[in-house]
Amino acid sequence: MKTCVIIGGGLGGLVTGALLSKEGYKVTVLEKNLIIGGGLQNFNRHGYSFPTGMHIFGGFEEGGNLRKLFDYLGVLDQLSLQATDDDASDVIRIEEDGAVYRMPRGKDQCIAYLSTCFPVEKENIKAYIDKLYELTEKMDMFCLRESKPYEMMYIDEDFVVPFDEMMDRYIINPKLKGLLTYLCPLYSGMKGTTPTFMAALLTVIHFNGTFQFVGGSQQLANALKKVIEKAGGQVLVRSEVERIIVEDHQVKGVVTKNGNIYQAENYISDVHPDVLLRIIDEGAFPKLFKNRISLVSDSLSFLVVFVKFKDKSFPFLNQVNYFFQSYEKGLDFSHEQQEDWPKGIVYLTPPVEHQGEFAETMVFVVPMEYEWVKPWENTRTGRRGEDYEQWKQIMMDKVLDRIERLYPDYRERIEFCFASTPLTIRDYYGNRSGSCYGFQKDCSNLMLSQMSVFTKVKNLYLTGQNVNIHGLCGVSLTAIQTAEALVGLNTIMHKINEKYDHTA
Repeated sequence: MKTCVIIGGGLGGLVTGALLSKEGYKVTVLEKNLIIGGGLQNFNRHGYSFPTGMHIFGGFEEGGNLRKLFDYLGVLDQLSLQATDDDASDVIRIEEDGAVYRMPRGKDQCIAYLSTCFPVEKENIKAYIDKLYELTEKMDMFCLRESKPYEMMYIDEDFVVPFDEMMDRYIINPKLKGLLTYLCPLYSGMKGTTPTFMAALLTVIHFNGTFQFVGGSQQLANALKKVIEKAGGQVLVRSEVERIIVEDHQVKGVVTKNGNIYQAENYISDVHPDVLLRIIDEGAFPKLFKNRISLVSDSLSFLVVFVKFKDKSFPFLNQVNYFFQSYEKGLDFSHEQQEDWPKGIVYLTPPVEHQGEFAETMVFVVPMEYEWVKPWENTRTGRRGEDYEQWKQIMMDKVLDRIERLYPDYRERIEFCFASTPLTIRDYYGNRSGSCYGFQKDCSNLMLSQMSVFTKVKNLYLTGQNVNIHGLCGVSLTAIQTAEALVGLNTIMHKINEKYDHTA
């Protein structure tokens, strides 16, 4: 059998491994943590399950790209998914004027709803949203369309203009501009920096309809593991790679911290490029590549607050909720000051099996500067000191204070709550600043943050959120590119579409 070792058992490593397993590869996935999945992982606290990431996603609607992909992998029927509400898939609350916006499911429905809220901008709204959809239609990868060799993903200059500049071409009303940026926390959108294609992708994904995992996203990681094992491969935990042996521009093997050596014909890295450079033999990559990785900025990090409610004390919310202090604050979360933080919060109530009228838990995701936790960056989880715990409690209280403006007596409904900071995210994901979305996309130098799945080491390839696009959709689609780097361009893409067309 053809063989492949994958370093990292996050979403990218598992999807890539599952795709190669279906192509006849014997795959070995080496994961440093006790539980596989990366951002898919669930964890338990006091007997209750909480998700670490992958809270909300699209692509599972009829004909959606992820529906096709996971149908091809044979795991679709193993996933328990719940669609968000048709009439309010996203709910945006603006404290500035007390407005509440309820974004429905579907492109036409969103255009119609926004047009009722801002009737003077009706034609502009349609033109702007049509433009975003037009841009995503040009992306072969996003549309699961077979592509030509070396074809650039961004074939239109409109892909790379700042998203706020693109919006200015169509939208006049400043409140509407602010409202249309409500998804910025989900792709680290920054005014004058983030290219339009990122806004287009997230907008189309959400307008087409989003979903949540019932019972958490660990189920997807477990299903992908079964695909790999069924084909004769293995997924190993507590197997952190500490050295990648390179000779004559080829990987000869990897060594784990427990002393095991693994060898294969091909190797794939699903870890942050900064981590890859620390564990690969000196001289494997040119100095220019190392300098490039040191220069590129990381995307947003977050404070994440986890809440367990008292029994039947808070209603289940079947949508993603956004709470902004003002319309302006949807646009940029960089350079916030701790004194008036937070100015924006994303929150949801993860569904459980047999979900009823009341929520069991809630998760708050709040953009936070990594600089704020630098005083403790040389500490480890559980050993950061009393001053860190006190600071974390202060920041968690700030979030709860904001939420009590929406839900009076919110604290009285809480059975227990706790939080993770950018340091927690940094240590778990193994990146340098707790980034949740990989490298920050910068339209002024897009190639700096865009990675190829190929490397200068002949049999070493890349996958994961730092290659193309982050999130369940972006990482899964990048995995197709990585797998096709080994088996041939369009080989897998053709099979995915053929399988789905046959099923349909």
